[in-house]
Amino acid sequence: MTPARVHVIGAGLAGLSAAVALAGRGIKVVLSDSAKQAGGRCRSYHDGQLDMVIDNGNHLVLSGNPAVARYLAAIDAQDRLAGPSGAAFPFLDLVTHRRWTLRPSDGPLPWWVLLPTRRIPDTHLGDYLALATLMRRHPGRTVAEVLPCEGVLWQKFLRPLLVSVLNTPPEQGSADLVAAVMRETFAKGGRRIHPRVATPSLAAAFVEPALQQLRRRGAEIRLGRRLVAVTLGGASVTGLQFADGDEPVSAGESVILAVPPWTAAELLPGLTVPDAFCAIVNGHFKIVPPAGAAPMIGLIGGTAEWVFAFADRLSVTVSAADRLLDSDTDKLASSLWRDVAAAHGLSPCPPPYRIVKEKRATFAATPTQNARRPQCRTDQKNLLLAGDWTDTGLPATIEGALRSGEKAASLVQ
Repeated sequence: MTPARVHVIGAGLAGLSAAVALAGRGIKVVLSDSAKQAGGRCRSYHDGQLDMVIDNGNHLVLSGNPAVARYLAAIDAQDRLAGPSGAAFPFLDLVTHRRWTLRPSDGPLPWWVLLPTRRIPDTHLGDYLALATLMRRHPGRTVAEVLPCEGVLWQKFLRPLLVSVLNTPPEQGSADLVAAVMRETFAKGGRRIHPRVATPSLAAAFVEPALQQLRRRGAEIRLGRRLVAVTLGGASVTGLQFADGDEPVSAGESVILAVPPWTAAELLPGLTVPDAFCAIVNGHFKIVPPAGAAPMIGLIGGTAEWVFAFADRLSVTVSAADRLLDSDTDKLASSLWRDVAAAHGLSPCPPPYRIVKEKRATFAATPTQNARRPQCRTDQKNLLLAGDWTDTGLPATIEGALRSGEKAASLVQ
């Protein structure tokens, strides 16, 4: 039996994923969000200070992310990701000034670890047994409890990789979440880990095509509309109280709540959600990258961790960045730019910039917080949850957000 209507609350990637999947089944969708633009934490906007469109942050996906591929195909935006034709991850050690590129082999057999030219300098074949350890299940354990967090491979590859995957100090991170990512990526070979970034912007790749698709399919999109309460009657949601008025939820209608965890907890007292979070800091510098600049480069030993080269700017991402939240903006920009300038051989004088600090960018991906993630189903038969903070089995990533929306949509009967 086809539902009469589905209310999707939250137009971030989880909500958009759910709405697109439902509309594709011919189901009437009403998509609401308190913000005046869709996208949630995956958004783009015109920055008046730089007089250019920037993304709130740099979100990397991989060629083997299946939910990303399904979502982009559903919204006809398969051409909105760019990246190298192979699995290549360039690095620069800012202390020693040494450069190298990690080049995993395409197939599932990791023969690349046999070749010093493809692996991390000064590492040995036996060091890479750590990858096999990280691929096994470790319920309730931290990375530090299953792996010695030391040595060249850790400092120059695993730690930079895991801090970006978890957005949490990796020593404290959930080994189970790391294992889930590693099994879907490195365990399946280099073809699954070609790095991809949205082009020309996050909104152009993930948000605007979805909104266009939804409008074509007759969905109602109501932005700038804040949900203040959920009315429960027995085992069902019977109404939604928005700031601009109440809306009944009739028999046969469903609700997908795709809002941040703190909002879900306010709307549904008694719901257990992650309650510790980690920050991400991004820096956007208005400068045309030098010819031949790597699309992405990892930095070791500085403040910046990853530098992304776009057509009109160089952008920096620092994960698990709580230590930087109270930093003076000008001093932080200068520190980040020194690292960028070293990576690309540029003047140490910073160009115009914008620093973006996301205080609660993701839940802290520790075993304790992972255990607080709720399932998609709730005690109300017509209420489902979606979001990268729900129990997706992955850290808080674009892939996880899209999967959560797909799952919620699939459970609507």
